[in-house]
Amino acid sequence: MSEDFSMTRRTVLSAATTGVGAAALGATPAMAQSRKTFVLIHGAWHGGWCWRRVADLLERQGHKVFAPTLSGVGDRHHLLSKDIVLDTHIADIANLFKWEEIRDACLVVHSYGGWPGSGALELIGDRVSSIVWLDAFKPENGQRGVDFSSPFSRKALEEAVAKGEPGRPAPKAETFHVNEKDRAWVDSKLTQQPNGVALQPIKLTGAREKVAKKTYIRAAKYPQAAFDKALNECKADQTWRTFETTTAGHDVMVDAPEWLAEILLKVS
Repeated sequence: MSEDFSMTRRTVLSAATTGVGAAALGATPAMAQSRKTFVLIHGAWHGGWCWRRVADLLERQGHKVFAPTLSGVGDRHHLLSKDIVLDTHIADIANLFKWEEIRDACLVVHSYGGWPGSGALELIGDRVSSIVWLDAFKPENGQRGVDFSSPFSRKALEEAVAKGEPGRPAPKAETFHVNEKDRAWVDSKLTQQPNGVALQPIKLTGAREKVAKKTYIRAAKYPQAAFDKALNECKADQTWRTFETTTAGHDVMVDAPEWLAEILLKVS
């Protein structure tokens, strides 16, 4: 089930001038009364900060939003060490659900977030009612992140590991095709990504596929064969809904927060 929700410049400007309130998102009083819970997981080099625009939009509608930062990056970059592995980030997500007593939530993962997100579902699948894979990796049991990294990411990882460093530097925001206006801001927030998370094989038993509502969103401007493969797999699977944008870059939550928030409300 594929749906094209490409956003035009006119739509973005119109939403901005109207304050992107309830009317901008097409919300109804009934929707406002139906409070939903969203857990937003960022990708490599990022942090919970990248979700601020989307979180604000959802919270204005009365929904509960969690946008945690995984260990070793963003506002938790002071924890960067060689001890951080994929299991660490899986625990970050699973423990958030446990300590905050989160249930019936929509889990949204971006890019690398598809790895710990998939792993976390093995532990908290009964607490998740819907998932959204946003231009994200959709790993299978036994796979490793390094085997699917883009050329620039793999090179940086190999060089950092050879030097015995715990993390690797972030690429420029331009690499993610972030819009020109926000590139300096995004560059100022990106931090090193822990190397260990890409080296540990993931252990999966199929919990991700058991979630009732599943959605995959692809940002076509960002080249990544693994995302193209995931999109095609989801299109061929009737249990997944798919959406595509030809205007936003890889950081969809930065480039098109209104469009993304609208979809999240629609599919959760």
